[in-house]
Amino acid sequence: MSWTLNSAVAPPGPYPERLKEIVSLREHRAAVAAVSAWPGYAPTPLRTVGRLASRLGVAEVRVKDESSRFGLASFKALGGAYGVLRAGEDGAPQVVTCASDGNHGRAVAWGARMFGRRAVVYLPSHVTESRAEAIRSLGARVVRVEGEYDEAVARAARDAEASGWTVVSDTSYEGYDEVPRLVMQGYTVMVQEAVEQIGGAPPTHVFVQGGVGGLAAAVVGHLWESFGAERPVAVVVEPATSDGLYQSALAGRPAASRGSLETIMAGLSCREVSPLAWEVVSAGVHAFATVADHGVAPMMRAAAGGELGDMFEGGESGVAGLLGLVEAARRPERREAVGLDSRSRVLVFNTEGATDPELYRRIVDRGFREPSRLSESRSPTLPSDVSSPNRETLP
Repeated sequence: MSWTLNSAVAPPGPYPERLKEIVSLREHRAAVAAVSAWPGYAPTPLRTVGRLASRLGVAEVRVKDESSRFGLASFKALGGAYGVLRAGEDGAPQVVTCASDGNHGRAVAWGARMFGRRAVVYLPSHVTESRAEAIRSLGARVVRVEGEYDEAVARAARDAEASGWTVVSDTSYEGYDEVPRLVMQGYTVMVQEAVEQIGGAPPTHVFVQGGVGGLAAAVVGHLWESFGAERPVAVVVEPATSDGLYQSALAGRPAASRGSLETIMAGLSCREVSPLAWEVVSAGVHAFATVADHGVAPMMRAAAGGELGDMFEGGESGVAGLLGLVEAARRPERREAVGLDSRSRVLVFNTEGATDPELYRRIVDRGFREPSRLSESRSPTLPSDVSSPNRETLP
C-alpha cells in the first residue's frame, strides 16, 4: 500500500462557497426529486460488518451496498442516467455518448432507453465482452477502442463533435464540465441515503474509491456541506497501477498515473483525473492510498461468505474501499495520522456487485488465481491485533 497525507486539505469548517458550484445540497435536491421518481427506485441497503470492525479495533464499519441499484449492480446508474436526463433538457440532440470501463456506459445506455434517446458507448480494450454485451442489451451501440480509457474518452469527444452528439461523462476536460457536474450530483443520492440510514451521529471516517475522482468529489462534497466542521475524515483508495489521484496529491495538481493500468479493479482503470472533481477532492480529502490486486479476491470472498458481518455481493472495484480500510488499519502510524481508533465510525461504499457475472463466479465460487494480474500469495488476513492511536494527527 502506498499512502500520502494531503498537506493541502482544508481545516475543519464550513463547505466553501466556490465548491458549491461543483457539488451542492441545492443541486442534490433536484437530483433526488428526479431519481426517486424513476421506476424501480428504492434506497440500497446499508450493511453492518461488525466482525471486520471488531478485528480492526473501530466502533463500527458500515457498507453502502450498491450491488442492487436499479438492476444494474452499480452506483453509476444514478449519475449516468441523471446526466442523460438533464443533458437533454435544452433540446439537445437525441444521441448521447460516453467512454466507459463498463458500468458508466451501462448506466448511460439504460438512461438513454428510459428517456427515449440513442446511446453510443466507447469501450477501451480491457473491458470484458460480458460487460460490452450488457451495454448492447440495453439498445446501445458499442464501439471498441484499442488503448486505454482515456483514449476512449478522446475518441468519444471527437466523434460527438463531428456527429452532433451529446457527451455524458463524469470526467471533465477543457471546454466540458457542465454534464460532469450533473453526473456527480446524481451520485449524491446514494450518499444522502447512507446518511439517513445511519441516523444520529455522522461517520467519523469515509473510505471511497478513486477513478477519475467524480465519486470521491460527490461523497466528500455532500458530506462536507452536510456536516461542516464535523465532516468525516476522507481517504481515497485506488489500484496501485492506476493511481491518478494519488499522483495528483503528490504533485499538488491534476497529474496522470504512471502505472500500467492493468488491474482487476477494472472500473478504476484510468490514467487522467477529472480537473473539476479534483477541485473538491484536493480540498476535502485527508489521505490518498493505493492497494494491490492481490487483496481483492480474498475480500470479495469474505464479503460473500459473511466473514466481515452482513453478507453482500462485492465486485472487483466494489471492495476497493474496504481493502483500503484494512490496509490502513494495519499500520499504527497510518491509523494515528487519520485518527482511526476505537471510537471511529467508518462508512465505505460497495460501488458494484457482479457487473461481470462470469468473472464474479470465477472469483467467489471457484477461487481465482491469475498470477499475471492477481496473486493470493500475499492475501491480507484480516488483522485482529491492530493497535489504536491515542490522538489525531491530521495535517
